[in-house]
Parts: sequence; structure tokens; C-alpha cells
Amino acid sequence: MLLPVLLLALQSFAQLSPVNYKEGGQKLSGFSGVPERPSQTKAGILVLPAWMGINDHSKEVAEKLTKRGFYTFVADIYGEGKYPKDTKQAGEQAGYYKSHPEAYQKRIKVALDELIKSGADPEKIIVIGYCFGGTGALEAARAGFNVKGVVSFHGGLGKDASRKNTPIKPMVLALHGADDPYVPQKEIDSFMQEMKDGKADWQMIYYSGAVHAFTEKEAGDDNSKGAAYNEKADKRSWAAFTQFLKDVLKEEKPKVNKIGDSKKGLEKE
Repeated sequence: MLLPVLLLALQSFAQLSPVNYKEGGQKLSGFSGVPERPSQTKAGILVLPAWMGINDHSKEVAEKLTKRGFYTFVADIYGEGKYPKDTKQAGEQAGYYKSHPEAYQKRIKVALDELIKSGADPEKIIVIGYCFGGTGALEAARAGFNVKGVVSFHGGLGKDASRKNTPIKPMVLALHGADDPYVPQKEIDSFMQEMKDGKADWQMIYYSGAVHAFTEKEAGDDNSKGAAYNEKADKRSWAAFTQFLKDVLKEEKPKVNKIGDSKKGLEKE
């Protein structure tokens, strides 16, 4: 019985390839997914992991999207020799990047570059993130990167009050646990105001009974801990994300020649 299990483990992330790259002298190790049959749009999706760094969940998401025809890249934010060994270290590492958004944005930018190098259309890039990575997805929008959309799955929504609200160009989707104890109402209110000030095309969806990390099976199922997996919220948030992709990547309808209108010629439907 061990052989089938071993083969399954070897095939787990068969569509992802490790990629070594650098930022500011720091060695980074991400994962690239190149689809066998790219979608018509040749769109790319950057996946930003939660605070423990690249894990099975972030790779599973990337592989699922690669199989659907998207170019994908799982970003390494911390770098070799700096991966957290426990939640205490993860909190310290994530805390540093949250309080130093420019450093976080630089790590996201080099990962975006790697995604484009793999073959993704630079004009059709989406950034998604989980927990700490959800904060990163919003930072990609705040930095003004050339991305079409950003999605935060149970991520931190706030930023330092001293940072000014700026125009938000990409479409934004925030998927949030209604009972998440780590994101106070004040932070939600500030996020909403930021989106309004930035004249963003944005949505925020709440999931009842869900706390932090509701897509992460590794979080267990005890809501009292503040972070727990919620199957219903996981499935519903993925459905919302799938619809978001369709909205972001929808193609403009082709121009057609309207019969009997010789003055206007070609027009949009």
C-alpha cells in the first residue's frame, strides 16, 4: 500500500516547478505553474501565501489554477534562511513586512516579474493572497502595480493611518469571515473608506460562522481559537473568486457592421 501513497506524493504538485530568484541580494524560492493548454487570455495569477510561508495549501491553489489554463506563481516573501519555524517567528516576520510595506511590495514585484517571465500576459495579471498574503494582495493595489485584480482571502485589511489613501486601479475582492477576531471593525471601516477614496471597483463578502484562515484545513475546526477551517466558507469564497476572474478577464465584445447604417459603419454591439 505504500507505493500508491508514494506515487501520489510525488505527483502532488506535478504542474509546479521550483524557481530560484532574488530581491535585494536575498535568495528566494518560489513555484511556477505553466499550463499545458493556456487559456485564451494567457492570464497569470500570483499566489501570496499565509504567514508561515509557502505551504501545501498555496501550492494546491496554484496547481488547481494551472490546470484551468492560468499561468501561476507562488511567491516566496521571506527568503532562504528566514523561513519561520513556528507561529511566534511567523508573527514576527509577517509583522515586519506589514510595518514595512515598501519591503513587502518589493518582494511582491519580483514575484510578479517571475510570473510574467513564465509566459503570462503582463496586461492580464491577478494577485491573490491568504491571511498575511491577503494583506499583500491589497499592497499590490496600493503600490500601483500593473495588475487587473486583487483578491484577499481572510486577510488583514488595514494599513498604517499615516499612509494616505491613493487611487486603486485594479478590481478588488475581499473575502472575509464574519466572526474573524483578528480584523476589528475599525480596520474594516478604514478599508472601506480607502476603497471609496481610491474610487475602486471593489466588493467585500462576509461568510457567517467563519473566523480567520477559513480556507486553511491545517487551521483545524475550533472557532474558539480565532482561526479555523470552514468548508462552506471555503467553497463559497472559491465560487466568488471564480466569478471575479470572469469579471476581470472578460473580453470586450467585437465590433460589428450594423446593416443599413452606412454613416456609423463599425460599432460596438
